[in-house]
Amino acid sequence: MLSEPRSGRLAAWGNALLAGLVSPDDAVLAIVGEDAVHRVEGLPEEPAPVGLTLALGRLRTLGVAGLRVALPAPGHPLGLSGPAEFNARALEAEEAVVCHGSAFGLVPEVYEAGPAGDVHAEVVWHVLPVREAPPADVPSLGEAERELAEALRDATEVLSKLDVAGSGPVAEAAIDAYRARAGRGREVLAPGYPPRAVRVLELAQRVGLLVSLAYDHGHGGAVSSAEMRARAEALRPVERTARRAQVAAYNAFVEERERGAR
Repeated sequence: MLSEPRSGRLAAWGNALLAGLVSPDDAVLAIVGEDAVHRVEGLPEEPAPVGLTLALGRLRTLGVAGLRVALPAPGHPLGLSGPAEFNARALEAEEAVVCHGSAFGLVPEVYEAGPAGDVHAEVVWHVLPVREAPPADVPSLGEAERELAEALRDATEVLSKLDVAGSGPVAEAAIDAYRARAGRGREVLAPGYPPRAVRVLELAQRVGLLVSLAYDHGHGGAVSSAEMRARAEALRPVERTARRAQVAAYNAFVEERERGAR
C-alpha cells in the first residue's frame, strides 16, 4: 500500500493519454516509473510483445475508451468481472487493468534482471479477454472517503490500545520518507482526474502506511497470541477499505466520463 500499484500508473496515465491530455512520451515515462521497461503481450494481430506506446495506440483503435484498476486479494475480487482465467491471473498478480469500451484486460508479470547490485524490474503486461460487466465491490468516491475516515479512526483507536500503532525510529523514518515522497510531486494522479479522487487516493495511501507500519515495525504491546490476532482482525478491514478506496480513485476518470455521457 505504500507505493502505487503499476496498474494504477497504467490506468491513470493511460486515461490521460486516451483523453488527449498528455503526450505518448509523457504517459509512457510516468507508467514505467523506476522500472527498466514495460512491454505488452497478447494484443490482437500482434504476434510478439510490443512497447507501451504502440500498445496504447492499438488499444485505442480496438475501441478502448478508458482504463479501470482491479486490486484483488484472496476472498475479495475487488474490481474484477471475470472470466475465471482473467480473475485467477489478476489474483496471482494482486492487480490488473480492465479496459472500458472493449473486452480486454491487462495483468502485469514482473521480472528481475541485471547483475547483482544493479537489479532492475522489467514488466510484461498480458492481454486477456474479460467479461463486460460491472466491476466487483468498487465504491463511489464519496463512499470511499467516508469509509476511509471511519476505518482510520477505528484502527487508530484499536491499534493504540494494543501499542502497535507504529512508534520508534524505524516507524518515524518510514513516515518521514512517505511525507518527502508526497511532497516531491503532487501529481498523485494524472491530469484530468477530479480533485476528490486525488484526495481519496492520498488518504488511502496514508491508511496503507498505518497498516504497513503496524505489521512491519515491531509488535509493541501485542505480544500474546490473542493480542496478535486482535491486531490482525483490526487491520484486515482497514486494509480492505484502503484497497477499495484506491480502486475508486483510479477508476474515477472513467466513472465521471460515463456519467457525463448519459
